[in-house]
Amino acid sequence: MALGPSPVLAIMDEIQVYIDDVDARGESSLELHINTTPRGRKTPDYEGDLPPYRSTRITPEFSWGLGHDMDWGLYLPTAIDKDGHWYASGAKLRFKWMPLRPGEDRGGWYAGANIELSRLSKKYSDSPWSTELRLITGYRAPDWLIGVNAIPDWGLSKGFRGSPDFELAYKAVHRVAGPLAMGLEYYNIYGPLSDRLPGPEQDRTLYLVAEYEAKSWSLNFGIGHGLTPATDNVTVKAIVGIEF
Repeated sequence: MALGPSPVLAIMDEIQVYIDDVDARGESSLELHINTTPRGRKTPDYEGDLPPYRSTRITPEFSWGLGHDMDWGLYLPTAIDKDGHWYASGAKLRFKWMPLRPGEDRGGWYAGANIELSRLSKKYSDSPWSTELRLITGYRAPDWLIGVNAIPDWGLSKGFRGSPDFELAYKAVHRVAGPLAMGLEYYNIYGPLSDRLPGPEQDRTLYLVAEYEAKSWSLNFGIGHGLTPATDNVTVKAIVGIEF
């Protein structure tokens, strides 16, 4: 990603559209984010960069409910390069608030926000410190779920402060049989708000996704295809969620 006056490039530790889920007070959960790039960029974009080609990103996310439609979480990103070398890559803290949520037995609109503070290694980001604000909106119906995230992302390290990078993420899934739903997710990284990248240089990826919701665990699995020359051609992702 490009952040601020100088390029700030980062690989994706999580590929996810946030929706209206939030841990209740006293509850905790774990999401394991896994993604890999069978076909994509092979050369580093900056000194210390880990190219996505045939690398695997594995990020456990622990979250705890605070009550009042709020929870907080901790990410611990790790990466495995194409030669099998494993790297611990820093940490991210997040806080999520969902003041507008539909009842469990009926559909409706939802809205909220999530803010993150990241301290990541060069394997993940050219700017060690960064922060992200994610504005969350959408609609939930008995058999449909639609979500939109608007995401400004600021570099906080010296030399990377300035206009935020901007991303829009979309999601639409339809329940096809019992706990199984299928649909699409779309991610578009525009570049700095003050100087948006030309279309062919933007990162645009469309995913075909399948989701399974059980009582105490869930799975999101997707295969993504890059839609511009600047985007990795094929990315495979999975998110496994476990409630405690």
